[in-house]
Amino acid sequence: MLSRLAEERATGVLTRDRGVLYLVEGQVVHAESPATPGLDVLLTSRGALGSDGWWEAVSKAGAERRVGRFLVDSGRLAAGALELCHLGALYDAAFFTLGASSGPARFRYGVAHWIGPVRPVTVDAVERETLRRRALLHRIWPDPDTDTAELVRTGRAVDAVLPPRQRTVLDQVDGQRTVSDISRVLGRPGFHTLVDVRRLAAAGIVTTRTRTVESRAPESDVPVSPLSSATARAAQAAQASADPDVALLRRLRDALEAL
Repeated sequence: MLSRLAEERATGVLTRDRGVLYLVEGQVVHAESPATPGLDVLLTSRGALGSDGWWEAVSKAGAERRVGRFLVDSGRLAAGALELCHLGALYDAAFFTLGASSGPARFRYGVAHWIGPVRPVTVDAVERETLRRRALLHRIWPDPDTDTAELVRTGRAVDAVLPPRQRTVLDQVDGQRTVSDISRVLGRPGFHTLVDVRRLAAAGIVTTRTRTVESRAPESDVPVSPLSSATARAAQAAQASADPDVALLRRLRDALEAL
């Protein structure tokens, strides 16, 4: 459906159960998903823009669908900073929107988002990035249960060399929060949090609350032996050295956090 909309240069909004994609003349111009913080959170949580400045832009320019342009023209945000953060938010939300879905997709012609034009992205680029991210997550840890379930610590001792980003995520694991919850608390893109959580799961440090309950059940045909700490560290090191996409993600992350 998305490819067909691109071919016909459609303008409007594509709605799925995990998010929306806004198109202008067949290109993706904005995306939103409840699974990841929006552009406003990414801009304000890191100090790139004050919340008052954001809401002033929405109030004064939202009706004209020129919020992005207002932020730049008023001097509240550099054009490059807005573009970088907007692209990060777009690809992040598109990843979740285009994920597995049990509901139908709907397209409403003529609907535009109030953020206005920032930088259009081709449908092909969005699809390629979504597939790349899925493959990366699978290489890190193939079990997707941790992506949406409530997370708990396994009780395994945490190595002193655990990267600061993973440690920050681990600090938010309390048996109730999901990846999306943690992303909102930290003001970070949802996909970045997914990567950290899957690495923690691969190291045997984090699992789902449901799985913890199941492992405590008295009837168990096959006992589960978690990875040893040494094996987990070796696996992480191998992934980090063999996967060039990790370096790209880190550069984009560092650039967003430097705003």
